[in-house]
Amino acid sequence: MIVETSALGALAGQVTMVDGAFDPIHPGHVAYFEAAAALGRPVLCNVSPDEYVSTKHRPFLTQAERGAVLDAFRSLDYVHLSSGSTRDVLVELRPHSYAKGADWRGRLPAEEVAACEEHQIEIVYLDTVFASSTALLDRYASGDGGD
Repeated sequence: MIVETSALGALAGQVTMVDGAFDPIHPGHVAYFEAAAALGRPVLCNVSPDEYVSTKHRPFLTQAERGAVLDAFRSLDYVHLSSGSTRDVLVELRPHSYAKGADWRGRLPAEEVAACEEHQIEIVYLDTVFASSTALLDRYASGDGGD
C-alpha cells in the first residue's frame, strides 16, 4: 500500500523502515526487504525522489513507477514516495528499526544517525548486498552487460 507523508505519524513506532532509490532494482534489494521483514512487520519502504536519483544518474524509472513496482513486493507492507530527506521521514515515522545494507556501515549520513539516536530508532545493518545499484550501473556503462 502506498502511503502519503501525512499518514506517517499514524504508523509511528510500528514499522521497520527500509530506504533507498531502488533504481535499478536488483536481487540484493529482494534479500534486503526479506531480511528487514524478519526484523519485524510491517515494513515501510521509503523511496527517494527523482531529484535525488538524478544526482547519481538519469533515472531508469520515475519515483511513481519505482513505487508501483515496490508496492508489489510481498515483503513490503507500505511504500512511501518521499518528497524530502530521509532524516525528515525518520523523524515523522519514528520506526522501531531502520534497516540498511551493510555497505552503508560507517557512511550513513550524520543527520540520519542523529535522528535515530534522538528518537531511539535502532539502526540495523543487513548483510544482503549482492551487488549495489551503483556497481550495476558502472558495469553496464563500461559495456560489460554481464552476458
